[in-house]
Amino acid sequence: MVRLYVPATLANLGSGFDALGVALDLYLEVEASLAAQDSFFYEGEGNVPPRPDNLIHEGYRSAWALLGEPAPPIAIRALNPIPLARGMGSSSAALVAGAALADHFSGGELGKEGVFRVTAQLEGHPDNVAPAIYGGFVAALAEPPLALPLPYPRGLTFVLGIPPYEVPTPLARTALPSAVPHADAVFNLARAALWPAALFSGRLEALREAARDRLHQPYRAHLMPGLEAALERVYQAGALAAFVGGAGPALAALTTYSAIEAIQEALLEYVGKQGRIMVVDPGEGYRKEG
Repeated sequence: MVRLYVPATLANLGSGFDALGVALDLYLEVEASLAAQDSFFYEGEGNVPPRPDNLIHEGYRSAWALLGEPAPPIAIRALNPIPLARGMGSSSAALVAGAALADHFSGGELGKEGVFRVTAQLEGHPDNVAPAIYGGFVAALAEPPLALPLPYPRGLTFVLGIPPYEVPTPLARTALPSAVPHADAVFNLARAALWPAALFSGRLEALREAARDRLHQPYRAHLMPGLEAALERVYQAGALAAFVGGAGPALAALTTYSAIEAIQEALLEYVGKQGRIMVVDPGEGYRKEG
């Protein structure tokens, strides 16, 4: 038997649409062993049927296909604390877990680069799977497949405001226009470049500007009531950077520990009575036991 821990992730970081992401210290736990037939047992967030047509098995089979071999049947048990369809990379964590299981049971034929290649293809964009594999802040391309870890300053954490409703990624994708003004593309390009520059230099005051976006958050704001006001409130409360996690609706505020309480207060209206607020540090890439 092998046990894997795969982190939740936040994609885009505002300006870095489909290119930048960060791992969180919140992990999908998967136990697996080769078996006579495929099986699946799930515990945790949401309702995932106990059938072998889940995303973990999809990642597993796709990875074996990349190796040009049939996938041996596998029994999987998953314990998932990552909220589903909230913009925290739950689907990417599942796909990475499956591909990493294939890597393990193939004797390491894929390596992390192979796990990245197959899962980036499955997702269609690399900004969630890359940090789930490599950890921390990551800049990534799907084609050609390339992921480069970025430094992150110690002493920072994320405060996450998680509303009670889902925003499925396909719905969020359909809200995007087929073309954007050239000025908006230039706006985001400059700010996405600020992220690695600020992280490498330690110029944390630049992160607020780095997180500004014109390519996706404004077009999806109608799916997340109160988003713009919530972004303003968390900045007033002391956030260094704030952005929608992935397709949303989770709102992430990067901050020093001293501002956590004020930011939690600033997020209450956005999440409502049925929502949640979580404090989560940046995390490591997936790890294996057994």
